[in-house]
Amino acid sequence: MTRAIAVGVDGSPASTAAVDWAAREATLRGLPLRIVHAPWWEPRDFPVVEGDDALDRAAEAVVSGARERAVDGRPELAVTTEVLTEAPVPALLGAARGAEMLVLGSRAQGPVLGFLLGSHGQQVIAHTPRPVVSVRVPSGAAAAQGGEVVVGQQGGAEDSDPALGFAFEAAAARGATLRVVRAWSLPPFYAYPEFLRRTDEAGGLEPMERTALAEVLAPWRKRFPEVPVVEHVEIGSAGQVLLAAAGGAALLVVGRRARYTPTGGLIGSVAHAALHHAHCPVAVVPHA
Repeated sequence: MTRAIAVGVDGSPASTAAVDWAAREATLRGLPLRIVHAPWWEPRDFPVVEGDDALDRAAEAVVSGARERAVDGRPELAVTTEVLTEAPVPALLGAARGAEMLVLGSRAQGPVLGFLLGSHGQQVIAHTPRPVVSVRVPSGAAAAQGGEVVVGQQGGAEDSDPALGFAFEAAAARGATLRVVRAWSLPPFYAYPEFLRRTDEAGGLEPMERTALAEVLAPWRKRFPEVPVVEHVEIGSAGQVLLAAAGGAALLVVGRRARYTPTGGLIGSVAHAALHHAHCPVAVVPHA
């Protein structure tokens, strides 16, 4: 069964940008588009009173307007729309669960991350097993559609394969270059004999990191031979190195390992930095 690309809308400029991006992505990948709206009011468990029809009409206007925008110039794009009856977070989680990816609009940069439907976007990103793409309202150079796809790579294949797979598919669909970024720093155990032995055998820290990156990328290069790949190895903070590398990118892809606290899910410092500071769309892909 073909998975659709799902996009959450609320009628805001941020969600309009999300619809534009999701419609282009669905067209590039040859996938259907599902537009969903989870109204800000909670599901009603009381009798309908005067005025509820106006709220329902407003919700339908949001999805119908988004549909008109999505199909404009794309008559071949298959689009469905739905007003969801659950509260926003479970509604968006449900939409993501059956989708290829979920696309959400992201509000302007600020001291606190803001997403479509307030803080709900971060909760969805932290809990869904599917990739979530955060899209800002484009402005100036950020509005350009060209540029590389940039993906962060850390650890071994088990941790990074989901993000790498998403990034290779995105680059292939665009005919774009893929820049794979591996940031490294001296570990706290740098004086351990075993670490020193492996470093010496590799000819130094940077050659060791380059070898590790090449090994992880080998099967993906074979699977996507048409995608030009730039291997980017740099010492420094993973978040800072990624953001610098993605300055002119069309898309930034980062992985996320699920972590939960009594106050909710955590998305990790690298994903948080990317969502907070990157000017291009950011795809957060959960580890398998």
